[in-house]
Amino acid sequence: MFIPFGGGTPIRHKSFSDMNEVRKFICERPQHSCFYSTAYWKKPHELKMAEKDWLGADLIFDLDGDHLPGVTDKDFPTMIEVIQEQAWSLWNDFLQPDFGFKEEYLQVTFSGHRGFHLHYRDPQFFHLDSEARRELVSHIRGEGVEVSDLLERSRNPNATGWAKRVSKGINSVVAKLDDIHRGDTNTLRIMTANLQDMMDREGLKGLRGKTSVEKLAELMQEPNRRERVIDGRITALNNHGLLFQNLIRADSSVVLGNAGETDEVVTIDTRRQIRWPGSLHGKSGMRVTEFPLARLDPSGNNSFDCLSEGIALSRDNKVRVEMIVDDAITRFDDRIIDASLGDIVEVHEAGATFLVLKGWARLIK
Repeated sequence: MFIPFGGGTPIRHKSFSDMNEVRKFICERPQHSCFYSTAYWKKPHELKMAEKDWLGADLIFDLDGDHLPGVTDKDFPTMIEVIQEQAWSLWNDFLQPDFGFKEEYLQVTFSGHRGFHLHYRDPQFFHLDSEARRELVSHIRGEGVEVSDLLERSRNPNATGWAKRVSKGINSVVAKLDDIHRGDTNTLRIMTANLQDMMDREGLKGLRGKTSVEKLAELMQEPNRRERVIDGRITALNNHGLLFQNLIRADSSVVLGNAGETDEVVTIDTRRQIRWPGSLHGKSGMRVTEFPLARLDPSGNNSFDCLSEGIALSRDNKVRVEMIVDDAITRFDDRIIDASLGDIVEVHEAGATFLVLKGWARLIK
């Protein structure tokens, strides 16, 4: 599928016999965005979907930074950092250990804008229907997980799956509550946003606001209570015990940080169109870039840097733009741009294209 410039009707049901035909088409008719089907068809040339004869589909996990509670793409470097951590955790903490996915079937790409795509092409999963794919997402999100039922198993040093995540989650939540008690308003904001998002999604009732989380942070400062909670005896928190359990599931280091907020619609869709690696993203001007799985690890020695390696356009010629939004932060290679409404910024063509396509700036002639 191709989306033309100017908001024209998408070009669908387009197929090519080889890559030379693809290159010729794009050179003759430049497109805003390029996609390809993740499904396999016996008769892909047919115009009616019912006549294409579906054979199967890849598993696609789409992690997009604008889905993260409490995170904004107006601080683009921070958003990318968080979503890259989650993309790595999705693979490292769920897909590989829980489902036995193998790296040989995996393709990792930077989406060209606000996130990452994990394409999984193991033939034994091609046949999965939407409901089976939805179960994968439910497990990743921890839907229906009862923390109280896993507390005993979480004490086992050989715990796996969600029992292991509960063990890690207890320590993570306690550490963040300590930060909140010391006045860390950013942690409070993100933690509360994650909690509310999870509870709303699952229709859960109970304590969820900033005041309740701050009260829990205060309760955790009592030494004896703190020791019991860290040991898994959450009943020491009385009526705040359920809040603590919900924080374990909703906390970014357990559900989002360890799982990734996968775009459910993408993952369960057996006929999905996904951005074509090597193409440019029409909302940023950056390249949809494939890279090795090991480089997805944000703590690795050679971690992938999309704000440098995703740049495809010229870095040579300088262009002047005027900012038309407040408090926008981004980075191009080593240069950080932190600008506000009315600021004049001189930046290379790639940077100017990004700022204009984002709707953050306009060109100055």
